[in-house]
Amino acid sequence: MPPDSATTALRQPRNKADLFWSFTWLALQGFGGVIAVVQRELVERKRWLSREQFIEDWAVAQVLPGPNVVNLAMMIGGRHFGLGGAIAALSGMLLAPLVVVLVLVALYGQVAESPMVAGALRGMGAVAAGLVTATGIRLMAALERNPLGMATCMGLAALTFVAIALLRWPLVWVLLGVGSLACLRASQVLAREVGP
Repeated sequence: MPPDSATTALRQPRNKADLFWSFTWLALQGFGGVIAVVQRELVERKRWLSREQFIEDWAVAQVLPGPNVVNLAMMIGGRHFGLGGAIAALSGMLLAPLVVVLVLVALYGQVAESPMVAGALRGMGAVAAGLVTATGIRLMAALERNPLGMATCMGLAALTFVAIALLRWPLVWVLLGVGSLACLRASQVLAREVGP
C-alpha cells in the first residue's frame, strides 16, 4: 500500500533535468489512461503533490485549453523553476512521445488492415477506461476533506455524468453550468467558514 500523501512529507524536483526526465517517463507510460499514471508517479512515487493538491491542480489543468497532462506538467515546472521549469516539463512531455508517434504512424500504415491490430487497439481502449475509473475511485477519499463535502461532490459528479453521457450536452456548457454551480456553492461554504 503506498504511503498516504497527507501524512508524508512532500518533495520537490531536484532540478530542471529531473523535471524533464520525470515527465518524459510519464509521457512514455501514458497511452490513453494517463491520469492513473500521472497520479501514481507524482503523488505516490515522487511525492511532489499530495492527493488534495493533485486533485486541485488536475481540475485546473482540465479547464485550461490544451491537453490536461501537458497543462499539469507546465504548472508543476513553473511552480518550482519558473518559465525554465515549465519549458523543461513541457519538453519532457512532448519530445520522446513525438518520436514514438512518428515511428508508430510509419509502422501502422503497414499493418492497419490486420484484424489482430484492430482487436489490440479496442483492448487498449478498455484498459485505459479501467485505469481512469480506478484512479477516480482511489482519489475519492480526498473529497472527504473538500469544503463542499463528499455528498455535494458526488452530486455534482452525477450531474456532470448525466449532462455529458445521457443528455449529450457539449462540454463547454457543462463546464459553464455545473462548474458555475460548483464555484457558487464553494464560495458560499468558504464564506460561511471564514465568517463576516
